[in-house]
Amino acid sequence: MSTTEGFVIPAGGGRHFNSPTPGRHFAMKLLGRETNESIMMFEETLPPGTPSLLHLHHDSDEVAWVLEGEMTFMIGDAVTVGGPGTCAFMPRDIPHAWKNTGSETARVLFLYTPAGAGGLIEALAEGRPGDADEREKLFDRHHWKIVGANPL
Repeated sequence: MSTTEGFVIPAGGGRHFNSPTPGRHFAMKLLGRETNESIMMFEETLPPGTPSLLHLHHDSDEVAWVLEGEMTFMIGDAVTVGGPGTCAFMPRDIPHAWKNTGSETARVLFLYTPAGAGGLIEALAEGRPGDADEREKLFDRHHWKIVGANPL
């Protein structure tokens, strides 16, 4: 794919990979290197109870669009619960977390702009860090900061 021309990812297309969490998987739709680092986007399938870490990104804003299920978002100190059609904007440098708080599997479309922070997800698709030191370096390289455990 070219960074200077448009392109289409067909339904079911993109690179797919599984998380170590059973039932959790990713469908990569737009990679930073394909969009001239403008945006990165993926669809994530999340079993009930699946949380993120409480984190922030220094260089990218994040958007989450709930396609199926019920998600709870914490952005700064605000906590909001939403079902299909809910859209959450998580600005750079603001701590945030999310969790599938419903009883069903959720599907969420995530987007990073610019694409920088999404590079972490792209890197995880290629392989998991072997130890805590490698993981910390990977998060640093993509300008993520883990603030703590998910409070939701």
